[in-house]
Amino acid sequence: MIARTVQRVHFEDFGGAEFERLVFAYHLRAGWRDLAWYGQTGSDLGRDIIGVEPFDDGRSPRTVIQCVNRAGLTDAKAKNDMAKAVGAPTGVPDAFKFVCRGAVSSGRRDAISAAGRQLGIKAVDVWSGVEFEEALRLRAEFLLRRFVEGVVFPDAEAELRRFVDDFPDLSDHDTLHMMAAVFDRPAFRTPFMAESHLPAFQQAIEDTIGALNTGIWRTRDGAEIRRIPSLHHVRDAQIRAGLAKVVRELDEVRRIFKRHLANGSVQHCSCGDPNCPTFVVHPRAAHDLDRARSLALGSFAKLWPGFDVHLS
Repeated sequence: MIARTVQRVHFEDFGGAEFERLVFAYHLRAGWRDLAWYGQTGSDLGRDIIGVEPFDDGRSPRTVIQCVNRAGLTDAKAKNDMAKAVGAPTGVPDAFKFVCRGAVSSGRRDAISAAGRQLGIKAVDVWSGVEFEEALRLRAEFLLRRFVEGVVFPDAEAELRRFVDDFPDLSDHDTLHMMAAVFDRPAFRTPFMAESHLPAFQQAIEDTIGALNTGIWRTRDGAEIRRIPSLHHVRDAQIRAGLAKVVRELDEVRRIFKRHLANGSVQHCSCGDPNCPTFVVHPRAAHDLDRARSLALGSFAKLWPGFDVHLS
């Protein structure tokens, strides 16, 4: 696969509305749920976007996202935006996120976080332009490329959602880039001896198999996160065969897990609660599962060298 050198994006060359569309499109692609786009109405009350960020541990914080297409984010603007959001009809959010086009110092981030806590906001995240660009390259490079190339993003929210889910013009490189996101979860990073939730582990493996096969990416409770290209969208026969091999190896992880459950080398707690985080695992079972997962991750990494999820 040919390595490409890509220059930094100059967000300052684009207008506020264009920047806001890109931020909304990114969060759609990143799997955020219940996204509402207040900024496009012209009366956002400090809330350009509101959405829910799903986590594998079950947390679903309702987050206000404010787009800051300025050279810098001042303390005064940040405090004003957060105060308006807290006083809006939607109430105090669980979290607040600023997505900026410029740099933000660590001191300013600390001051903004402290101001958010005083308003009752539990968590405040601040992304600089560089951090936003890195996130785009990781999860939605095809959106960034369209943006830089001057492709006009739709104004209407419904049309923008369809634009984000448009796959026909994706390259195989873009498809692999998007598929990589489904591996970014604890089930693929945590050694099995440190695993804390057996049903979540099994569901994560099954969800990943389903996402690669069908393009439907779900949370562990079955809710659809986002549509992504399936392995059947891939044009290159060799890459498609490689993805089929990854699916077979993930299925082997599932089979090994079920086999160790059946023979008792992985045992649930005797309390009777299937969701109890306590269980007993034989070292051999943990070794087998870690090895099988590493094999699947390694096979995917051969298809896309930028892939860096690994057991830690």
